[in-house]
Amino acid sequence: MLKKISVFFLLLFSTFSFAQQATSSPYSFYGIGDVRFKGTVENRLMGSIAIFADSLHLNIQNPASYSSLKMTTYTVGAAFNSAKENSFFGNEKSQRSTLDYMAVGIPLGRSGIGFGLIPYSSVGYRIQKRDGSENVRKYLGSGGLNKVFVGYGYKVNENWRVGADINYNFGKIETKNISKLVELQYGAQELNTSGLSGLNFNLAAMYEHKISTKLHLFSSLMYAPESKLKSKNERILSSVLYTETFDPIDVDRLEAEKTSSTLIIPSKVTFGIGLGEKRKWSFGAEITYQESSKFENRLNDVSNVEYKNVFKYSFGGSIIPNYNAFSNYFKKITYRGGFRYENTGMVIKNESIRDYAMTAGFGLPLGGAFSNLNIGVEYGRRGTAKALLVEENYTNVIMSLSLNDRWFVKRKYE
Repeated sequence: MLKKISVFFLLLFSTFSFAQQATSSPYSFYGIGDVRFKGTVENRLMGSIAIFADSLHLNIQNPASYSSLKMTTYTVGAAFNSAKENSFFGNEKSQRSTLDYMAVGIPLGRSGIGFGLIPYSSVGYRIQKRDGSENVRKYLGSGGLNKVFVGYGYKVNENWRVGADINYNFGKIETKNISKLVELQYGAQELNTSGLSGLNFNLAAMYEHKISTKLHLFSSLMYAPESKLKSKNERILSSVLYTETFDPIDVDRLEAEKTSSTLIIPSKVTFGIGLGEKRKWSFGAEITYQESSKFENRLNDVSNVEYKNVFKYSFGGSIIPNYNAFSNYFKKITYRGGFRYENTGMVIKNESIRDYAMTAGFGLPLGGAFSNLNIGVEYGRRGTAKALLVEENYTNVIMSLSLNDRWFVKRKYE
């Protein structure tokens, strides 16, 4: 058992550097970057709802679900992103592959635990502005925020499950602003580095009630209290000389200016409700509210953005034609689909930035009835081309591998 845990954590931290570069969105300029994690692939394919508990799949959005696990579960999720950015100034395309999460869930009788790593948000933009006099400004950003988490879920009775998790948030965001003016011999460069760290908690409850012979009612409530991120900042100003390819070379650099600040991560509450027949079909809806109007952007000095409260709506479900089918593999496949819509809370140049997407995919059994490969597509749109902003049309091919094993089973024969 200890060997398996050690191998998992070795893989987890060896992928840390890969998880840092995972977006090309210009909207990652704002706040703590582009929030990437939208649930495990199984949940994300159902519009990111986290209502249902599962004995074989990890639901790391909702720690109350850990008490439903029957087998130790290893899961890893990844995505291939293709995006097209449209604006008044032209169109750009980008492609990127990312690791989305790694986690382990362990059943402990009436309870269960889960732990892992989530690359939560990413910063990754390259923006260049030119005017008629050939003055040039460049804005570059990289880095992001990661979460190491551990959670616990407990089954109170046949109807109620409760759970909580604790997250240690850490990461580094680096931004670079470069300007070149025709009338000056040298350009100017501002390099900002922010090291982020902090803790936050999530509380959750799940309710299940049998309302007929086959039909079950499901509901869940999740609450994340307001938390803080400590930011250790370093700012370096320098004059630079430009090469023909516009790569700056330092000419004179001022002494680094070091400060500390605190970012408030607003509280968030999520409520969901659904119906289903176990091992056959399920459908649910979920609403999330976050007080993002309390967020203060202390990482970028920008004046054209304000933050409003976030509302997110998710709908989705799944169907399994015949869970116990032995002769027909396609009847054992889990088919999933969903839709989500949210106002991201950002208002830029008086335009609200919205994000919505449709999802569909499959859960393919592997090596029997327990382990599985989940794969699907998410197609969405974020932002707007109005007010000289950017409209992003994106397609994500998302997949996860869920492997199951039995731990703590006493051997009958040596």
